[in-house]
Amino acid sequence: MIKTITWKNNAVVLIDQNTLPQVECYVTCHRYREVIAAIKNLTVRGAPAIGVAAAMAAALGAAELARFPQARFRRNFYLVCDEISKARPTARNLFWALERMKKCLEEALRSGKPDPVGELVAEAKCICAEDIESNRRMGKYGSILLADGDKVLTHCNAGALATAGYGTALGVIRAAKAAGKKLHVYVDETRPVLQGARLTAWELKKERIAATLITDSMAGFLMQQRKIDKIIVGADRIAANGDTANKIGTYSLAVLADVHGIPFYVAAPLSTIDVSLKDGSTIPIEERPDTEITFWRKVQTAPAGMRVYNPAFDVTPARYISAIITEKGIIRKPYRQSISNLLKG
Repeated sequence: MIKTITWKNNAVVLIDQNTLPQVECYVTCHRYREVIAAIKNLTVRGAPAIGVAAAMAAALGAAELARFPQARFRRNFYLVCDEISKARPTARNLFWALERMKKCLEEALRSGKPDPVGELVAEAKCICAEDIESNRRMGKYGSILLADGDKVLTHCNAGALATAGYGTALGVIRAAKAAGKKLHVYVDETRPVLQGARLTAWELKKERIAATLITDSMAGFLMQQRKIDKIIVGADRIAANGDTANKIGTYSLAVLADVHGIPFYVAAPLSTIDVSLKDGSTIPIEERPDTEITFWRKVQTAPAGMRVYNPAFDVTPARYISAIITEKGIIRKPYRQSISNLLKG
């Protein structure tokens, strides 16, 4: 299994996703600000993986505060979590993980646990293990939506690299393959950072799953040619009504899928759902640096001084989503009620 993120020898070890697919190497972070930098520069990316990284960064931060008296430790830990929360704004999992780490600390202090740092490290490890297990359950639920012989389109990377392991959207494909179904995956390159071409294609080759790489602009043509049977993507934040933020270009695919009568599925853990937002209009959308568009690995690809707009995500209205696959089952319309019922269960 691909080890996206692990806690080892009191440090956080990350596969460096910026060097893939050419080189598989790992970055070791001993301090919480090193993890923040890794989140910002996309060494680690994907909403679930960012959540795990945030939890582990908080644990590292707690270790740095261990010498402080309890009141100062608690106050500074909250400041550390606030700093981590600013790493990237869209992925709900980051904020969910930090909320869980704060709750862990409060429970440790309230119950008089002698080693709150140890409790926080254990909680971060637990969040990591739970993510892998939830992905596997998600895969089993979602695999029933894929038929033997299906040609499936993906966008961005929602595989093991976007999680602690196994994957969300790609986890569904993995589970379908494990069930004996023969699939062919069409991989959108996913401009401008090429997460599809660099990461999803790399994962599929390692798993020996049949796949074809296409440019983003080819997807509609393939749908028109009836070469796509299903589309499955991940998510960075899902509002209470099912509106979903995901990598830029997802909305276009959903609209095209609707026109061509192709099922469009979203796979995401419950930690991605943000019921505080009634719909997708208030989901914060991160804007990335201009250089992601004007340069490719230090090679200039656009005129100097060109104005750039680079939102990392877009929002797909719930009406275009055929189903949402979670670790507790498949959610169907009406999403507001279905999501509410699932979270209460």
